[in-house]
Amino acid sequence: LLIVGDSSAAGVGASTQDNGLSGQLVSHLRSTFQVNWELRAKTGHAVKEVLEELEAASAEPFDVTLIAVGVNDVTGRTSSKVWNAQHAKLVTLLKNKFGVRHILFSSLPPMHRFPALPQPLRWYLGMRAKQLNGLLQKIADADSQCELLQMNFPFEIQYMATDGFHPGPLAYALWGRRVADTIRRRI
Repeated sequence: LLIVGDSSAAGVGASTQDNGLSGQLVSHLRSTFQVNWELRAKTGHAVKEVLEELEAASAEPFDVTLIAVGVNDVTGRTSSKVWNAQHAKLVTLLKNKFGVRHILFSSLPPMHRFPALPQPLRWYLGMRAKQLNGLLQKIADADSQCELLQMNFPFEIQYMATDGFHPGPLAYALWGRRVADTIRRRI
């Protein structure tokens, strides 16, 4: 299992990795699989940085990759054309260099509901996140090895980190369970 992405993939908002996305996901998978996993995620990463890091990495085989990235593409105003091109390159790289058979995209969160963002910025960023999710869905629809996972956990304060921007441990637990269920279904 290879997990790549931004601060949410890195577990920002949880006090330990066990309470973050990777810890929750691996915990849910261990009841069914022997799991070897790697986390390559950093705060501030957009698709471009994820792609660059994987291009520089040594080739090793992975069955599944979870990609959790996009908020920084929204705030950094990545164009739709660039978003699509970078994802096409990322999918090809994962398949050819790392032998990935199952590529799971986590949907971008509903940024229009982030408590830390003021209006009308929150509305604008939420609209753009929805657009990028639509583009991810088209990528997934065109490739049976890819799937977009809608992350529709409750957006109540107890699911958010104290910064009002990142997921908290309850959200990571739901997210990890959802991804694990998808992996079980696909394998």
